[in-house]
Amino acid sequence: MRKLAVTLALATTALSTPALARDDAWYVGVEGGTMLVEDIDFDVGGLIDVATVDHKKPGWDADAVVGYDLGVFRLEAEVGYRSANVDSFRSGTTTPVIGGPAARPGTFDYAGGRSSALSFMVNGLWDFGDDDGVQGFVGPGLGIARVKHRIGLTTAGDFLDDSDTVVAWQAIAGIRAPLSDNVDVSLKYRFFNAPGVTVVDSVGREWYGRFRSHSILGGLVFNFGAPEPEPTPEPTPTPTWTPTPEPTPTPPPVVCTPGPYIVFFDWDKSDITPEAASILDNAISNYQNCGNSQVMLAGHADRSGPASYNVGLSQRRADSVKAYLTARGISDGVITTQAFGESRPRVETADGVRELQNRRVEITYGPGSGQ
Repeated sequence: MRKLAVTLALATTALSTPALARDDAWYVGVEGGTMLVEDIDFDVGGLIDVATVDHKKPGWDADAVVGYDLGVFRLEAEVGYRSANVDSFRSGTTTPVIGGPAARPGTFDYAGGRSSALSFMVNGLWDFGDDDGVQGFVGPGLGIARVKHRIGLTTAGDFLDDSDTVVAWQAIAGIRAPLSDNVDVSLKYRFFNAPGVTVVDSVGREWYGRFRSHSILGGLVFNFGAPEPEPTPEPTPTPTWTPTPEPTPTPPPVVCTPGPYIVFFDWDKSDITPEAASILDNAISNYQNCGNSQVMLAGHADRSGPASYNVGLSQRRADSVKAYLTARGISDGVITTQAFGESRPRVETADGVRELQNRRVEITYGPGSGQ
C-alpha cells in the first residue's frame, strides 16, 4: 500500500502545465475505497507504549466534498469516515476482562473490535496538466476528527469503548480525468493523521495514542462551471435604402493609421478588459479609413509560465481580440493571427517574471501586415 501511494504521488507531480479548467466554479464529489490503519501504540496509565492494537486487514474509507476551483488551485471542505476491524491486541500490563478476572500481559489474537474516525477537513489542492486530459493534484488538509476505539477480549463486553475529538491533518495526491464537460473521475491517495487521542477504559485508565491511515480512493466529481461560449458570429448586414446625396465638395483624402494598437491582459488571462475594449474601439474606428486592408494580430505572453504554455496563451489572446473585431464589423477574412508566446518581449525580464507590458496583442493594418 505504501509503495503504491509513493508511486502515485510521484506520477502526479510529473505533470507540470498549469490547469485552467472550470475556473471560478463550484463542484461537489463523492469518494470511496480501501484503507490500511497503522498499528496503534498506546500509553496506558502512565506506562509508555505498553499496548498495541493491530489492524492487519484493510478497512474502508469514504467521504464527500464541496469545493471551489480558482484555476490552478482548489479549496474544498470534506467530511469523511473511515473504519477498520481490530485483528489482535498486545499488552505489557493487565487488561480488564468484562465478566472475568483481568488478563495478564500477553498477545491476544482472538481480540475483537473496531477503530474508526469521523473527520471534517479543509483541503487546499494544486492542479497540474491539461484541462481536456489527465490532471494531477497534490495538497494538504487540516481539520478535526472524532476517533473511536472499541476493543474486547470476550463476547461479554468491551474493556475499551470510548472516543475523543482531536485536531487532524492529511496529505493528498491524485489524478483526475474528464468524462464530460461537467463530470470528472479521480484516483487519490490520502495519508490521514489524528495524533493525541485519549480514551478511557472500563476501569478508568487513560489510553493515549494516535490514529494513522493510508487510503486509495476512487471518486466522481460534478463541476458546475459551464463550457466557454462559442465565438459570436459576424452579424448579417441589413439592406437599407439611402437617397442620393447632394453633390458636396471633395473632402481631403483620408489617411489610414496602421497602428500598432496595443492592448494588455491580466496575468494568465485572455479576457478583454474595459481598458483594452476602449483601445480596440478606437482601432476599429480608424480601420474605416483603411479600406479593406489586411489586419494582423500578434499575440504575446510574459515569461511567468512554461514556453509551450505561453504560446497557447498568446494564441487565445489573439483569438479574443479577433472575436471582438469581427463582432463589430471587421471581416474575418482579412484578419490574420500569430502567436509568439514569450519570444518577443516588449520589456526584457528574467524567466518566471510577470510583466504587464509583455502580456499583449499588437494590431496593425495595411499592406504587408501579417507578413
